[in-house]
Amino acid sequence: MTSSTSTAHAVSPDSGRHWSDPGAWPVAEGIHRIPLPLPMDGLKAINVYVIEGDTGLTLIDGGWAIPEARELLDTSLRSIGSGFGDIRSFLVTHVHRDHYTMARLLGTEYGGEVSLGVGERPALDTLLGVEDLSENPFSQVLVTAGALELAELWGQGGGELPDPSLWGHPDVWLEGDHEIAVGRRTLDAVHTPGHTPGHFVFADRAAELLFAGDHVLPTITPSIGFTFPPMKQPLGDFMASLTKVRGLPDLRVLPAHGPVAPSSHTRVDELLAFHETRLDQSLAGLGDGPATAYDVAQGLGWTRHERAFDSLDPSNQGMATMETKAHLELLVARGRAGREETPTGVLFTAT
Repeated sequence: MTSSTSTAHAVSPDSGRHWSDPGAWPVAEGIHRIPLPLPMDGLKAINVYVIEGDTGLTLIDGGWAIPEARELLDTSLRSIGSGFGDIRSFLVTHVHRDHYTMARLLGTEYGGEVSLGVGERPALDTLLGVEDLSENPFSQVLVTAGALELAELWGQGGGELPDPSLWGHPDVWLEGDHEIAVGRRTLDAVHTPGHTPGHFVFADRAAELLFAGDHVLPTITPSIGFTFPPMKQPLGDFMASLTKVRGLPDLRVLPAHGPVAPSSHTRVDELLAFHETRLDQSLAGLGDGPATAYDVAQGLGWTRHERAFDSLDPSNQGMATMETKAHLELLVARGRAGREETPTGVLFTAT
């Protein structure tokens, strides 16, 4: 992800404190924001949103299923007079572990219905069949990006296999744009592929709120291209989804990471402009070509501090390379670059 403003010092208007500070912060009548910790993650926290209804609670996203997050969610719910047994449903914006795994765990334990975009099914099937994989699923993606050494490093990552109980299928697959009744509210479920294939945002037009997941983040841009199975045009899908959200009324942004922000229109415009600039930089990075995504990524600045590629750790180098490939693939789709597949990666040339 690339920052446009500082997340580290971002104060959220609902709390008047740093956005990741623990609590159940009221963002609107009957809605609270609960930040939960993310260990070993530069994002610090994920915002889980609690919507109160006549018959119980609906949570937008669930958090990462780790003991610290579960304990804090329990404490925060109790501070507003509720508990896990009051959760009737989870609307999960996308399949990433910091959004999905706690929802699936608590949904199984307490009977809350878990909903997720149907576009996430291939990723879940891969996770549930991880024992059958012969290599890290992202290794081949990195090979196509020309990052052979990184592919080998990622393949050596090892670690514990995913726990199937945290990655089971949802109770409901969300398909297409549609309305969802949440108590007396009506949410527009809007399919916004890009960050992941099955990402959804949820718009409460009456309350002028956008539960934005990782699609519209106020201080950073979500990672693009870091999906498996790989998407054909992740950046093209993401920018089209941004344009779709821009067509909604201007709403207050309730993001998964970062402070509550005043205007979805303003932030969408900033994100679209950022990626247009990045496309130009990526095209310039091809030079006389041909070049791989890995070649181009090494010449770009990363994070809001414009850090050199070599200063990133292998994990972030890999994500940066995949995001660069997404930009180059969109340049090809727009007719500004050509591509040739080779055994050592896709070669791109400016046209």
